Amino acid sequence: MGPPGSGISSSPNCCYLRDMTDRAEAERLQGIAARLVEEARRRGADVAEASASSGWELTTKVRLGKPELVQEAGHRNVALRVMQSQRVASTSTSDWTVEGLERCVSDAMALVELSEPDPFAGPADPSLLSRGPYPELDLFDPAVDGIGADVALQKAEQAERAALDSDPRLQLSEGATLSRVSGWSALAFSSGFAATRRGSFVSLSVVPVVEDQGGKKRRGHYWTGHRHLVGLEPLEVVGRKAAERTLRQLGARKVPTCTAPILFEADAARSLVSSFIGCVLGGAVWRRSSYLAEREGSRVASPLVELVDDPLIPRGPGSRAFDGEGLASRVNVVVEGGILRTFLLDSYSARKLKRQSTASAGRSGGGVSSGTSNLIMKAGQQTPEELIASTPRGLYVTEMMGFGFNAVTGDFSRGASGFWIEDGKLAFPVSEVTISSNLDQMLQNIDGVANDLVLKTSLACPTLRVSEMTIAGEG
Repeated sequence: MGPPGSGISSSPNCCYLRDMTDRAEAERLQGIAARLVEEARRRGADVAEASASSGWELTTKVRLGKPELVQEAGHRNVALRVMQSQRVASTSTSDWTVEGLERCVSDAMALVELSEPDPFAGPADPSLLSRGPYPELDLFDPAVDGIGADVALQKAEQAERAALDSDPRLQLSEGATLSRVSGWSALAFSSGFAATRRGSFVSLSVVPVVEDQGGKKRRGHYWTGHRHLVGLEPLEVVGRKAAERTLRQLGARKVPTCTAPILFEADAARSLVSSFIGCVLGGAVWRRSSYLAEREGSRVASPLVELVDDPLIPRGPGSRAFDGEGLASRVNVVVEGGILRTFLLDSYSARKLKRQSTASAGRSGGGVSSGTSNLIMKAGQQTPEELIASTPRGLYVTEMMGFGFNAVTGDFSRGASGFWIEDGKLAFPVSEVTISSNLDQMLQNIDGVANDLVLKTSLACPTLRVSEMTIAGEG
């Protein structure tokens, strides 16, 4: 048993054993979280919520055919959030010994005594908690979990070789990296909610380098990722696409300062959507640190824009059956036909705004805040090539650098590179320019959306075109 008076018992379950059966690991995590909650309540907490997680991750890197990195590690964490008289405190630890877990509870109870009362503090409404059964979202693949270092290095080497062998001008590389992660997580609340979930993810990236005129080095990259191993694009395809993206940058130059339409390739377009979504999250809205704080129900984008947060997509990178507060996951239509339909709220921000949670809570280190799951901008009908062909003159942005966005005003300015479009064709590569506008105007000026949506990240977007932006280049 643990120390005298302790509600946390010492048992073999507190050991970190990788070879435990899957169900035993889930039960172990659930048991640890439940015991923390029980002990916090015994010590006087009005509300106690605990999360526990464990897993394994592997990262391997090959550069010019030789192994450069093999890093494998286990990770584990437990976090506790307690509430007492509308005061809140949270703690976390990776020390799962009896003493470590005991200290986690003690620290949380000591911190809550020092916290200031918050009239909006509190757990999720118990009547809204999910009780299951939960949908099967197929988020774990044992084949991902079984990838060893030797296999990972081999796959990375093959992908890099496919890139370098595709063109004799490619003699350099920043390497190819294959990473995988898998694990369990569990939640236990004093309200009675308790559940576990399991997931995996694997990704592969290749970054070739080519030498340009004047000794400049041009780098390009391509990557693929999925929760299931079979969802990865073929190694040779990843390598060839990385090579193509690198070689097409040869001869890149600036363009004169001007205003012109700008097409954002899918990966670059995600940055626009990410900036927008940050402004509809509950924390930004109630703090009034968002230009959208008073815009619900009004037009905030082109009628072509449809944004949906969908946590129920099978095998989706951000999918989940329940949110971080135990509410059943649901689909939230954020923007419909350009109209802002809802903010994304956890229970705290919902109380601040006198609303109900949208089941959008995320949990990190004991803290809870609103966030997204699979945030998707729906695809259009045109191919990216057709969108380019319908643009007489403009800039096709494939990469953006730096961070220049003011969430309060919407002002947007980023470094960019890509290709100049002339007469509906990619004329030459462009680098070292800055694009700027206001995000509100940019989204309302979207006049083309392509059909190349690929869900390999939890925020996915197709190629899109903004009718006019300022390009700062030469002159």
